Amino acid sequence: MDSIDETILLERLRQGDEAAYELMIRTYGGRMLAVARGLLRNEEDARDVVQSAYVSAFRGLRTFKGTSQLSTWLHRIVVNGALMKLRSRRRKPEESIEDLLPAFLEDGHHAESFSGWAAQADRLLEDKQMRQVVRAAIAELPETHRAVLILRDIEELTTEEAATALGVTPNAVKIRLHRARQALATLLRRRIGNRAVRPGIEATSCRTFSTVPTLLSSPSR
Repeated sequence: MDSIDETILLERLRQGDEAAYELMIRTYGGRMLAVARGLLRNEEDARDVVQSAYVSAFRGLRTFKGTSQLSTWLHRIVVNGALMKLRSRRRKPEESIEDLLPAFLEDGHHAESFSGWAAQADRLLEDKQMRQVVRAAIAELPETHRAVLILRDIEELTTEEAATALGVTPNAVKIRLHRARQALATLLRRRIGNRAVRPGIEATSCRTFSTVPTLLSSPSR
């Protein structure tokens, strides 16, 4: 995707170049579908959202001002469509993330005790079986936090790009991402045991979460 000149592609799209439409779909389609799948956890709904995103993008090309990258704009359309789909089918309020965040004692120490992390966590994160574990844990996050984590740690958007895609401030992205990572660590600890993951990820988040895009990558992306 880095080799594509989005300015030229955008101009070709606006001119109705069919080959440009095909190039856009080949270039961005896989990532758009991955984002929709991660948010919706339903293949049919994800494909519907991506198809609708294409239609919306085609209709909005002439009014797209180009203040953001084409890829970011497409991501925002997909994320908005996915979140609208979630809201339309949700029968109860979004679950709170509070129960998944680490608790602290008055002296500042964690309320729970945790065993060693370091190399064992790295080894587990490299295990192919952990792909399914991490995917399942991410799917349990509340949708607003799941969206931020997917865009930042899986799709590897910058804070500013994620903020644009979600229509929130960069600071809101940072706060949600921090809480989402803490919650994900809790979910992983519950799934694979105290021996590998702890919620005190402040000291290890860079090393751990930098492996997430590789961990969750697949030929279908």
